[in-house]
Amino acid sequence: MEHIGIHLWKRFHLYNHFGSFRSQFSTRLCGMGVTIYDLAREAGVGIGTVSRCLNNHPSVSERTRAKVLAVVTRLNYQPHAYAQRLASKKTNTISAIIPFFTNYFFVQVLQGVQDRASELGIDLILYGVSNPAQAEYYLRRSLQRGHVDGVMFFSMKFPESYAAKFQQIKLPLVLVDAHHPSFDSIRVKNREAAMVAMRHLLGLGHRSIAMINASLKTQPALDRLEGYRAALEEAGIPFSMERVFIAGIGKQDGFNRVSGRAAMRDLIRLNTGPSPATAVLIASDVQAIGAIEAARELGVRVPEDLAIVSFDDIELAHHEQLTTMRQPMYEMGTLAVERLITRMQNPLSPRTETSFFPELIIRRSCGARLEPGRVEPHGGGIELVASRM
Repeated sequence: MEHIGIHLWKRFHLYNHFGSFRSQFSTRLCGMGVTIYDLAREAGVGIGTVSRCLNNHPSVSERTRAKVLAVVTRLNYQPHAYAQRLASKKTNTISAIIPFFTNYFFVQVLQGVQDRASELGIDLILYGVSNPAQAEYYLRRSLQRGHVDGVMFFSMKFPESYAAKFQQIKLPLVLVDAHHPSFDSIRVKNREAAMVAMRHLLGLGHRSIAMINASLKTQPALDRLEGYRAALEEAGIPFSMERVFIAGIGKQDGFNRVSGRAAMRDLIRLNTGPSPATAVLIASDVQAIGAIEAARELGVRVPEDLAIVSFDDIELAHHEQLTTMRQPMYEMGTLAVERLITRMQNPLSPRTETSFFPELIIRRSCGARLEPGRVEPHGGGIELVASRM
């Protein structure tokens, strides 16, 4: 930071014989009557020291910081965003690498990201990806010096080949709905949440429960399948992949309405024999909406013939009266930005892992005789685990 200040002073001395260069340059840089040069002169320090104080650099003594900040207050200095970026070598920009902009889940997550970034005055670059190659391309772009100050990486497996690169250049990174032992992460306890959903169906008397899932290449789908299996085994019911339906993957790794509709058609077509399924756990609300459409078309009543519990609690879930595991989508987005800013300000602080536990929201689709919209006393909590990097 200081070498930029020295460079500016050299330019000032070289051009000092032109008279007003300093004030013209300062005003253009800061966009205000009071400049960083005024602060330095009044506080009796160099502009490099002023810059470090304004950017909360740890190398400045508390006495010097207090003196400079007192001058800042007295002169009512308002730094221009561009000047702050130039002085600190910061772009004031972060990026979010996230799949499926059109997915209902990510739309609500992104709303939280955008709102919090806007409140903090930070520019946001959104990269929408549909495959691992695209994700790696945008990771490479983010690693370019001066491109962004930090990166949020959502709901995909973080490429191991990039872990060392991020650590080497110390670019702050937060993983959301994903995990890597070297970086801050924010996750949903999908396995445990699926077990809560299954226990609810089992508690209603269902013993033959199917599942409609998305692509098992995605971590949420894998975790929810594990929770489905674990709950069956806990209840002494054999697990069989024949009761797991993944049809018409299509866009968004199968987390879409068309996939849900196709999977439900397959389920109903094959739902014969001595113990047909009386309930189904569905990996997302949007799939469940498609599944309900298929059930209606085929004359299967929900919940009378087939009870349904799904995941997310998107806005449409209320209209379809879906019993669902509510995920804190908006909160995950805001927390991701806050975690990234914390990491940018304190690069040596302990690594953190934050886990959200979804809430079971009971509505008509599961057939429970409870008031609509009741929140079951399972989940809803947040746990924070801090570990040394």
